[in-house]
Amino acid sequence: MNGLSIESGSIDIHVLQTSAAKLSIAENATVDGSIDPVKTPFINPSSASQIPSASTLTQDQSTKYFKLLTTISSWTTKPASTPNMPAIPITDSDRIWLTRECLLRYLRATKWDTNQAATRLQATLTWRHEYGLEFHTPEYISPENATCKQVLLGYDIAGRPCLYLNPGKQNTERSNKQVEHLVFMLERTIDLMPAGQEMLALLINFDKKMGGDRPPLWQGKQVLSILQSHYPERLGRALVINIPWVVWTFFKLINPFIDPATREKLKFDQDLRQFVPPSQLLKTHGGDVNFVYDHEVYWPALNELAAKNRAVMMERWVKAGKKVGESEQYLRGGQGAAVDGVQENGHAS
Repeated sequence: MNGLSIESGSIDIHVLQTSAAKLSIAENATVDGSIDPVKTPFINPSSASQIPSASTLTQDQSTKYFKLLTTISSWTTKPASTPNMPAIPITDSDRIWLTRECLLRYLRATKWDTNQAATRLQATLTWRHEYGLEFHTPEYISPENATCKQVLLGYDIAGRPCLYLNPGKQNTERSNKQVEHLVFMLERTIDLMPAGQEMLALLINFDKKMGGDRPPLWQGKQVLSILQSHYPERLGRALVINIPWVVWTFFKLINPFIDPATREKLKFDQDLRQFVPPSQLLKTHGGDVNFVYDHEVYWPALNELAAKNRAVMMERWVKAGKKVGESEQYLRGGQGAAVDGVQENGHAS
C-alpha cells in the first residue's frame, strides 16, 4: 500500500485526498485511528464545520484579476533582493503557488491595485526562495517542536485548520530558527486546508508556564512582517487565552505594527467552543479532545500527510496543464474542473 504507516495502523493517503462524503470516513477520524488519547491529526473537519462559499467577483474585480493574471503569466524570473544580483528563474514550485486564489488574496490585500499586487507577489516569490522554505525540512525543524510548542490539529467552525501555539513549552534559545519553525508550521497548515478554505485559525495559549517571559520585540515584529507581507488573507481568526500581564504589555508594544484587518480577527480569553467544534478542540482549550503529544508519532504523521497532499496537488496541476492561475478548489480535489481563469461574469470556468 502506498500509504502512511503509524504504530497503531496504516491508511492510504490517496484515500485522504478524496472527499469524506464519497468515502464515508468516520466522524473525527485521525490519521492513525487513535481516539482516546488522540495522537495524530484529524483527517477532515467535523460535520459541525461549514466552509463558506466563495464570493462572486464583480465585473471590475474580474477585469483586474485577468490583468494581473496576464502580467504574472509572462514572468520567467523573479528579482533578487540584493541589488545588481542576477534574477532568479521561475520554477514549477513558483507557478503552482501562483493559483487563482493566491492572486485574488493579493488583490484583496492591496485593495485591488493590480500593480501593487504584482509587486507584492514578486516580493513574496523572492522571499520564499531566499528564506529557503524548501530547505526547512521536517528533520531540520523537528528539535523546535519536540516539546509540543506548536500543534496542527482539527478545524474550526468554518473548516479552517487549527494551529495551536504554546509559548509556555519553549525548549530552545531565542533565534531565527524559532521564526523558521512558525513559518514551517504555517506551510503545513496550508497543506492541510480542505477544498474551498484558504484561511487558518491560530489558537495561542499563554499558560502559567509562560511566567514573566515574553518574545523579544524584534521577533514579534519579524513574525508580523512575514505574516502580513507574505501570507495575506490567510489568517481567519486568532484566539488567545490565559494572557498574563507581561503578554498584554507585549501586545501593546506591537499593536502599532498590526494592520487593522488583522487586529479585528484577534479574540482574547473567550469561550473557544463557540469557534471550534468541541469534538475537535483540545481539552486544554475547553474542548473534548484528549490529545497526548508523542513527538515520535505525531511529527512523522503530520509531515507525511502534508507531503502526500502536496504531491497530489502537484499531480493534478501537471495533469491540468501546469497553468499559472489554476484553481485551488480543483487542486485540492474539490468540486469543479480545472480552470484557465475567471469568466467575464466572475464565475470560475
